[in-house]
Amino acid sequence: MADLLTVAFITSLLLGAVAAGVPLLLAGIGEQMSEKAGVLNIGIEGMMLFGAYTGFCAAFYLDSFWYGFLFGGLGGMAVASLMAVFCVWLNMNQIVIGIALTIGAEGLTALLHHFQFSRSYPRLSAADTLAIPGLSEIPVIGPVLFNQHAVVYLSIMFMLFLIWAYKRTYIGLNLQAAGDKPAALDVAGIDVRVTRTGAVLVTGFLTGVGGAYLANIGAGLFFPFMTGGAGFIGLVLAMLARGKPHWVLYGAILFGMSLSLTTALQVAGFNIPTDVVQMLPFAMVILVLIVLGRNSRLPAALGLPYVRGER
Repeated sequence: MADLLTVAFITSLLLGAVAAGVPLLLAGIGEQMSEKAGVLNIGIEGMMLFGAYTGFCAAFYLDSFWYGFLFGGLGGMAVASLMAVFCVWLNMNQIVIGIALTIGAEGLTALLHHFQFSRSYPRLSAADTLAIPGLSEIPVIGPVLFNQHAVVYLSIMFMLFLIWAYKRTYIGLNLQAAGDKPAALDVAGIDVRVTRTGAVLVTGFLTGVGGAYLANIGAGLFFPFMTGGAGFIGLVLAMLARGKPHWVLYGAILFGMSLSLTTALQVAGFNIPTDVVQMLPFAMVILVLIVLGRNSRLPAALGLPYVRGER
């Protein structure tokens, strides 16, 4: 037990939690916005993966992490635009299209990576961090939690903005109406399809930035299928958060810790099979769904296409 309380173990666990938790946070709050508008965006795994690829290529060739985040977001948005066209405007099945986009993104990124880099896996240099004065000097947790890349702080600030926007602005009310009572939103003169399309595109951008963070900051390289189900965990977080962005943050920290447990246990000297430890996040997803899934509140029109005049 004492081995689990060492500075090395705690530091490794927290570092891994941040590296794995930020993509989950961005994917979760993005999916939450999409679900609020009535679109079940199963394709966020593919959006995250494609964002990871485009973000890595931009950072690698343009020698800028910020360009990496920008192009990662645009890559995720490109996949999201297909989701919007097929599901919002053509009223196709959201689950089928989402799965198809994920499979397509997995195959396309693997093909492009092989074509571009063959069997090599070039790495990026370490990104600069931003230390928060005072807080970064706290023993053990300070250098880990308060000396991160600026995108970490921006992600949390955007999450706080969404908490305010959902409750205090017409954008939040419109998103809620698009998911619960789309016909009422239409009667009020606001285009339901435009509202849902905007939500899906923002979801794609946020998820793509999360993928770029995973590749550029978390790993420092891109390899095929690197998201490893992180997008689907973000989907679960959004469903269980009951429309509250800060709950997504808590879940991202929890699942981020479970994803980083492999490295932390190795640092502590525990000889546990890697496959067993890597199974823990998904076992935790199943457990959380069993315990909390019944009480999760989802929009009434989630997953249902909106056709004007139909009831």
